Amino acid sequence: MSKVEEFEELRPLLFSIAYRILGSVSEAEDAVQETWLRYDASTTRPTSTKSFLAATVTRISIDVLRSARVRREEYVGPWLPEPLLNDPYQDPARSAELADSVSMAALLLLERLSPLERAVFLLREVFGFGFDEIAGTVGRSEAACRQLLVRARRHMAADRPRFAADRRERQELATRFLDALKEGDVGGLQNLLAADVQLVGDGGGKAPQLAQAVVGAENVARLLGSVYPWLLRIDVTFEPHEINGQPGAILRDRDGAILHTFVLDVLDGRIQTIRTVINPDKLTHLGPVADAWAIDREVRRVRRAEG
Repeated sequence: MSKVEEFEELRPLLFSIAYRILGSVSEAEDAVQETWLRYDASTTRPTSTKSFLAATVTRISIDVLRSARVRREEYVGPWLPEPLLNDPYQDPARSAELADSVSMAALLLLERLSPLERAVFLLREVFGFGFDEIAGTVGRSEAACRQLLVRARRHMAADRPRFAADRRERQELATRFLDALKEGDVGGLQNLLAADVQLVGDGGGKAPQLAQAVVGAENVARLLGSVYPWLLRIDVTFEPHEINGQPGAILRDRDGAILHTFVLDVLDGRIQTIRTVINPDKLTHLGPVADAWAIDREVRRVRRAEG
């Protein structure tokens, strides 16, 4: 097998590792590309190509994360990961771990870990690497890696996301939510929301948004019901889509450009959290991005005309 063939076979794994470390599709793709350049430039064949490439992409991602964390501290409003429509890495033996670990809730928990803790936790808990491989990857002893894992598990355990196990139930709830959203049915929306539901929006200061954070079923339902029906009036479409392994949707303008995405955390038959990403920088990997400011102005014009 050629170098290119070996690399392409492992590309889904490498991207999945990088995305979970970075929470960014674009940065993960760059890390994978840099990994290829280093592999292509190497003059010797590693004993295990998988271990070599996984170690390389992990080290690159850790370096990127260290600089990215400084930027995130200065970020305008809540920071959310870039939406991921499909995780390319498929491993039936670890399908549950992979699905949970790519959710926005899990990625936000990972933000609490140091870069080394995050790498060790993901390589061991999600991707099943041995401690000998992990130690070589992060440049620490196996004993040190075990300690890093203990600390990471402790941080993650307190607020580890728990989602409804029944995928069909989640999708049915999401469909009912979307229907109520389109109708502006405040009562219907409220019945689907947990009492302490949170609505979190990531605009990054680069797009108008409902709010950065709203808490409580009544508050969230009233806000959603007062806004989304007006988007339908100006031909915005709601496209149901699984995002980061959870039910959600993509909103598009009349030309098909992406306005924003939202993802639903579902537990015990209720929606616990709604996360919206409207920052255009975080949507470009999904396709052409709509002018959210123009849409906001059009909605305001229509409301004034009919108000």
